[in-house]
Amino acid sequence: MLNVRTLLYGLLFGLLDATSLPIVKGISTGWKYGWIIVPIVLYGLSPLIFLSALKGGETLTIMNLVWDLTSDVVITIIGLFLFAEKLSPVKLLGVAFSFISLFLMTYEGNGWNSFLAENFKKLTG
Repeated sequence: MLNVRTLLYGLLFGLLDATSLPIVKGISTGWKYGWIIVPIVLYGLSPLIFLSALKGGETLTIMNLVWDLTSDVVITIIGLFLFAEKLSPVKLLGVAFSFISLFLMTYEGNGWNSFLAENFKKLTG
């Protein structure tokens, strides 16, 4: 079962990046510099969001990984579709691994963990 709360916090951070990073990209390609205030304000809110996630029982390690992974996926989609950037097949495979990693980072439950632990013990002796 997925930990939806962790995934939602990650998506919130991904949306923060999805708003801010394209604006920074736009500024680098000629947009008015005044737009920089939007990413500054949004990133100023990130410690408060992160604190809320930690107070809600999320761990620093998992929350940071989920933030990074969701941001990577969302920004990649924006780069591909909004800015028409291209990725090689190997890099697209890396994006696919990001989806797999995101699933693994937000998966909760003893079923899968127990299965892995038992089989690892059998394989290693």
